[in-house]
Amino acid sequence: MTEARTLGVLGGMGPLAGATFMQRLTLLTPAERDQDHIPTILWSDPRVPDRTAARLSGGEDPLAALMRGIAGLEAAGAGAIAIPCNTAHGWFDAMQAATRLPILHIVEAASDELLRLGVANGPIGLMATKGTLAMRLYQDRLEGRGYQVLVPSAEEMDRIVMPAIDGVKANRVAEAYAPLAEMAIALAGRGARAVVLGCTEIPLGMAAGPALPFPVADTIDALARAAIAWAKPAG
Repeated sequence: MTEARTLGVLGGMGPLAGATFMQRLTLLTPAERDQDHIPTILWSDPRVPDRTAARLSGGEDPLAALMRGIAGLEAAGAGAIAIPCNTAHGWFDAMQAATRLPILHIVEAASDELLRLGVANGPIGLMATKGTLAMRLYQDRLEGRGYQVLVPSAEEMDRIVMPAIDGVKANRVAEAYAPLAEMAIALAGRGARAVVLGCTEIPLGMAAGPALPFPVADTIDALARAAIAWAKPAG
């Protein structure tokens, strides 16, 4: 059996998303015993400045804090880095340029997850933070792969999506299910063949209620699958 490589996880954005990523990484890994799992180093630092505020309203730039975490993971012996925060990928190029370690890109992982779900083209819905949407982290990449991306309106972002994300960050996870499900169902009603949960708080809220009757790309699981593929290469 091929020995797994050590994964670094830059977490804390938010803390529950990072912790859930660790759990999903463990549950999705093919394993029969402790030793079959992936050696992992978690750097969970909730002090990283808010990414959406930095991008949209002149908030403190999070890059220095992100780089501090990357340096810590590098020094601890990580061989690659996963970041279970979508909006942080707005600083992906700067982070990747500053480290010799490969950083697994969550949007690429989500694109692969859509293919795994059997959705190779056509309209898809996207739920994410205002920052992620403004930076077009998903729209540009997915449109380049042949998808048409449907997003909530500005009013829906203010009324439904952002309050639900904030609720998860405040540990009111169960309360987030109804609004998030409402939004996902609305996007499906507009023609989306699948909905991408493009903020790592959103899958946490969605897990608090019944599954939806259409494909949903969970970016926490997608990133975990990408990390497993890196840590345990075939062959």
